[in-house]
Amino acid sequence: MSSNLSRPLVTAPAETAVLALLLAEGPLSRVELARRTGLSSTAVTKAARPLIDDGYLYELPPERTAPGAGRPVNPLAVVPDREFFVGVKISIDQVFGAVCDLRAGIRATAVRPLDACTPEAAAALVGELVDELLDADPAFRDGTRHLGVAMNGDVDRDSGTVRRSGLLGWRDVPLADLLTAATGLAVTVENDVRALTVAEHWFGEGVGTGYFALVTIGSGIGSALVVNGRLLTGAYGVAGEVGHICVDPAGPRCRCGAHGCVEAIASTDAILADVRDLTANPDLTLDEVVGLARDGRPAARERFARAGHAIGVGIATLVNVIGPERVVVSGEAVDAYDLLGRPIQDAYAAHAFGAASRCPLSLRPLPWEDWARGGAAVAIQALFPQDAPTAAAITVG
Repeated sequence: MSSNLSRPLVTAPAETAVLALLLAEGPLSRVELARRTGLSSTAVTKAARPLIDDGYLYELPPERTAPGAGRPVNPLAVVPDREFFVGVKISIDQVFGAVCDLRAGIRATAVRPLDACTPEAAAALVGELVDELLDADPAFRDGTRHLGVAMNGDVDRDSGTVRRSGLLGWRDVPLADLLTAATGLAVTVENDVRALTVAEHWFGEGVGTGYFALVTIGSGIGSALVVNGRLLTGAYGVAGEVGHICVDPAGPRCRCGAHGCVEAIASTDAILADVRDLTANPDLTLDEVVGLARDGRPAARERFARAGHAIGVGIATLVNVIGPERVVVSGEAVDAYDLLGRPIQDAYAAHAFGAASRCPLSLRPLPWEDWARGGAAVAIQALFPQDAPTAAAITVG
């Protein structure tokens, strides 16, 4: 995160632990917070006090934990409207935006076409989109300090630089600086799949897990991992790339240069190109290919089955190595779940080793609002020190 327009809200370890748990899993009593964080009840109360005074937390009415229990407890909860966050997803031809509250609840959305896919044009458009979103409610304008951006490519989150985005054709772009100048907000830039993983881990299906994985299916195959409660980047920033696991050494050449990668077999681009060749119809759209498969046309149906098998093998490999508690499979291509779902599940079951196969797969479509929400989730992370643990890391650490 390169922008220094705002400082983290919490810096002390106790405050960080309390706020992280309440964001992800609140409301919680002080007793439960103490148990989960390893702090004393006195330390929890001391950590919560400034957050209550600043309006980020509040006490719920007293309640008894069980019939006949002793003194009622006052659970602590987050005030969702205390601060708002803008999340943006930059694609090759559109910019999607959302205003989210402190618990990543979507409050407003907007979409604008991106006519020229240059960094300067994208920054100007994001500036206009942010103005439109913040003007939707006076509270948004007054209560927003942070913008989170999700986008394709190799992103250096610390500096806010897009090192390379093959999809957008960008290289070494100081995007956070450009967007701070355009919006006046503190900016965090993150790879889009990682941003989506943060949103799911903090506020979605990954809440409470120490080991979690997300896989996206679309024009590419993306993935990201949470290990011991923390997003895994690896030494070179490419950890968990399930799309480039080789599942067929004699398979087609991937855009990365290798042969037989999951992405070369299972991306929507690969499926579309193959079915066009098989049907000798170069004008087919992806929707038409899906329609052919659902109508029982062998060329299309078998191609989706092959793609699903490759994805299932790739996910099984990832699960065997990392051992996540849960895997979410999403993306625009999951709209064709009826064509991909069974082959994915069958290949996963056949290749997951031993107890690793107990890890459930959750397959669901991904609306564009979720990508923008991912941007907002990494903006919410800006409230914490950069090396702060997530709620799951606090619990399992």
